[in-house]
Amino acid sequence: MKITLKIWRQKNRNTKGSFKMYALEHVSADMSFLEMLDVLNSDLIQKGEESIAFDHDCREGICGMCSLYINGRPHGPVQTTACQLHMRSFKDGQTITIEPWRASAFPVIKDLVVDRSAFDRIQQAGGYVSVNTGGVPDANEIPISKKIADEAFDAAACIGCGACVAACKNASAMLFVGAKVSQFALLPQGKPERKERVEKMVAQMDAEGFGACTNTGACEAECPKGISLTNIARMNREYFSSAISSYEVQSKGAD
Repeated sequence: MKITLKIWRQKNRNTKGSFKMYALEHVSADMSFLEMLDVLNSDLIQKGEESIAFDHDCREGICGMCSLYINGRPHGPVQTTACQLHMRSFKDGQTITIEPWRASAFPVIKDLVVDRSAFDRIQQAGGYVSVNTGGVPDANEIPISKKIADEAFDAAACIGCGACVAACKNASAMLFVGAKVSQFALLPQGKPERKERVEKMVAQMDAEGFGACTNTGACEAECPKGISLTNIARMNREYFSSAISSYEVQSKGAD
């Protein structure tokens, strides 16, 4: 199959970028989207041109690195990661537009690569458990119902790719933060720090410049791991509960 690629090229975060057109022939329908970009880069290098920078690592839909905005959708027309998207999802002769994530909190580093370290800083603010839970046998002896365990695992499935931010018209990170808050808040090991955790993570999210939730559900619809909006609701409950608790403590102190 033959395709035309309209790709965003940008030298660095301090320069203005623009779209460049590329024609590619003999594309196999069985290629992954990233393999197709590899072929394009190989052609560019042979022509003495600079290759296109894009993020990738595991190429197994696990790491969340392949953050590409394809034809107006995060990761393309299928609800999966870009590395798991195959060229059979496109038609012969089709023009494919490829862009980096568009969010002020995710500045473009080069071409299709964005700086997603804002997610790391949110995680570092409170997305961990520091309480001593003992050895593995002791931790496993803590009774957890299957329903709660399943919900915690579902939240922990978030790979931090940023598709939720890219899909949201306000560039909100609440689905990501909600998932990271939920995976700990649901489990006994995470409850001792639940108040401090949600306050710090939400504060860091705001400090990074992410927008507010739009309640349109675009984040859940585009999430390659199907992270549920219920995690945002849980995060809000955790946050408001923490705020009320802090207010009551302050009120008693004032008395």
